[in-house]
Amino acid sequence: MIDVSPKFNTLRYAMAEGVLHGTPEIMEKIKNNEVPKGDVRQVSRAAGIQAAKRTAEWIVFCHSLPVDWVEIGFELGESTMTVRAEVRAVWKTGVEMEAMTAVSAALLNAYDMLKPFDEELSFGHIRLVKKKGGKSDFKDSFARPPRAAVLVISDSTFAGTRKDKSGKIIEGFLREKGLDVVVYDILPDEAARIRDRVQGLADEDDVDLILTTGGTGFGPRDHTPEAVKPLLEKESPGITEAMRRHGKERTPYAMLSREVAGIRGRSVIITLPGSSRGALESLQALFPGLPHAFPMLWGGGHDEEKRWLKPERK
Repeated sequence: MIDVSPKFNTLRYAMAEGVLHGTPEIMEKIKNNEVPKGDVRQVSRAAGIQAAKRTAEWIVFCHSLPVDWVEIGFELGESTMTVRAEVRAVWKTGVEMEAMTAVSAALLNAYDMLKPFDEELSFGHIRLVKKKGGKSDFKDSFARPPRAAVLVISDSTFAGTRKDKSGKIIEGFLREKGLDVVVYDILPDEAARIRDRVQGLADEDDVDLILTTGGTGFGPRDHTPEAVKPLLEKESPGITEAMRRHGKERTPYAMLSREVAGIRGRSVIITLPGSSRGALESLQALFPGLPHAFPMLWGGGHDEEKRWLKPERK
């Protein structure tokens, strides 16, 4: 199976359909509810709903997921009955297979009920019609990639006695997401140096995203939030809430991280934990939503056309 533990829940939707082929007489029997075994559409509907909820039992690599809604619909033609299934769930993976399994089960039950009346009865053309949800629905396009800076806050790493891991993980993650990492720096746990470096990146260096890693815990030398918070013109509590919630679902220690996040000018500033695992999980919580901040900061709002433009600094 694919490991989906790093993902977070989003609303997922899928529609699938398939077609039953039979004689016009068969379609009339379905329409008039004249089949001895019962109402074909109602029985098939119930079978499809049940199948959608049990998809993981039959499809080997499917994950078990909480299905929130299933609906099965029918469209009768002269010699066809089209079955459509719609599925919704708030979960980490899509519901395409649930929709297609629902259609398959509905068609199989209809076939079973109708086969005594038509030796040429058949079904097929089962396909996915559409799907929504997941990271593919949350992509922002830019004329150029946002510029990012990664600041590692650590006395030992600055002194050369400890090798940096979290900063390199952050740098690699950002590049993978299409951001341009223009600054990678290591600073000691000194509030004044942290504050001056972050302020310079935001005010003078035209950096769109400034990420620090380290100094957000309970240690006597953990000063990063205190250094960064006074620089923020607008705080963004939703960013820190997302990081802590995502982390807390994976380790109880996440609640001890004192991240801050917000905006200075046109720069987004976020303090991440110092552990490599904590930094990675925080980034997983922030993407793909975070890049949408940049078109809003650049004046484009939610407008697809304007988000390509970035105004020059005055």
